[in-house]
Amino acid sequence: MELPVVVQQALGEKALGVSLRSVSQVKSQHLLRMVLLNDSEGNLQAICRRDDMLDLDALNKSLGRDLRVMQRREQVRVNQRSGLQELPALPSLTGWPTVIDRRVDELDCIALELVEQNLAVMMPADDFRKLTAGADRDDFSVETQSIAVNLSDPSADLGQLQFALKKFTSLRIQKRLEDTLELPPLPETAQRIIHLRVNPNAVMGDLVDVVESDPSLAAQVVSWASSSFYAAAGQVRSVHDAVSRVLGFDLVMNLAMGLSLGRALNPPQDHPDGYVGYWQQAIWQAQSAGVLASMMPRGQRPMFGLAYLSGLLHNFGHLVLAQVFPPHFKLVCRSLEVNPNIDSSVIEHYLLGITREQIAAQLMENWGMPEEVTLAIRYQKNLAYNGPHSVYARVLWLGRQLLTSRGVALGAGEPVSDEAFEELGLDREAVERQFDELVENKDSIMAMAGMMSSR
Repeated sequence: MELPVVVQQALGEKALGVSLRSVSQVKSQHLLRMVLLNDSEGNLQAICRRDDMLDLDALNKSLGRDLRVMQRREQVRVNQRSGLQELPALPSLTGWPTVIDRRVDELDCIALELVEQNLAVMMPADDFRKLTAGADRDDFSVETQSIAVNLSDPSADLGQLQFALKKFTSLRIQKRLEDTLELPPLPETAQRIIHLRVNPNAVMGDLVDVVESDPSLAAQVVSWASSSFYAAAGQVRSVHDAVSRVLGFDLVMNLAMGLSLGRALNPPQDHPDGYVGYWQQAIWQAQSAGVLASMMPRGQRPMFGLAYLSGLLHNFGHLVLAQVFPPHFKLVCRSLEVNPNIDSSVIEHYLLGITREQIAAQLMENWGMPEEVTLAIRYQKNLAYNGPHSVYARVLWLGRQLLTSRGVALGAGEPVSDEAFEELGLDREAVERQFDELVENKDSIMAMAGMMSSR
């Protein structure tokens, strides 16, 4: 296969010394990526190793700028002008000022990824250095393997949270934060729903009473049941009608819980560009957890309601981080944008010393939420976790990977082995088909998320 014409032109005479390989045959440390940035001073492109984390804060401090990732629509225009889906790490493709991380110059050879063909252009590092001699060099990347995320020791979570609070909080309010962690109390509606959940004698009338005591929640439940998402026959006239005829006891309990907790915190004004919104993520993961739970063999199957609630609350830590670390949440968002291939837990641990999963699980435990939900949130990114209620964490992990591989923007994904399906007693082909259907019906998911986010 020949190189695209624009790439040949960008390489110039160096094109004669390159070779093409499948990306799967290339060592990951040799692959480079180019990130398009801008601020009020203009455009800049930054080149680093593909799997390294671009430390945007370090780059901005070094350059004295306020760079952030270029808006998606602008990136699309730049790519279209070159005729490529994504630009390989060649500065001359745009002609913009370029800064290259010094780790790149330590390589003996480099690989430029051609996304459309799933190929990599291999060339000697000396040739690349000559080709990019006009670019600046700086230190602005971090090897992700050096960031030791706490995926498996919840006993250290509280200490890490307190350390992070001290690190980022002025002395004047440090004591208040140490006393309260600046986390909200469990909302009254959520408290009442938890009491219903653990009450074996609870009946539908008890849940209706709780929902009707919150006028906003009552209106929400009726609007859910009336929506095209559920295609209810006839008009839904009351909360009782919504619960008994359309939604069911378990679903209303979990949706009401998720909405009540979501309202406990103000949604952040900032968010990482390119990711679906908080409530969209919540509904996608809840639906996927429900699909996987229902497809598992009866003997291995987790409780549908708790699996669904775990999915609904899986990203609750995102809201908590925005409240506890407001000045630094902006930096987290900008770092997620420039490192879309790196999981949020790595970035958050590097920047804050704590992850959204840790802080959310700590809060859920303080609130007395079901242990299944707390542990599912805490271990959702640790496929090796094999402790109590591990099935709930695995369902969240697998659902996330299946959604991201289908283009649902939940963050960085991972490849899924056949063993991951077998351990849950799932037929891979059947699950893949079911998720294809789920994603095809994304308009219904979006509508549901819209109802959750309206207040």
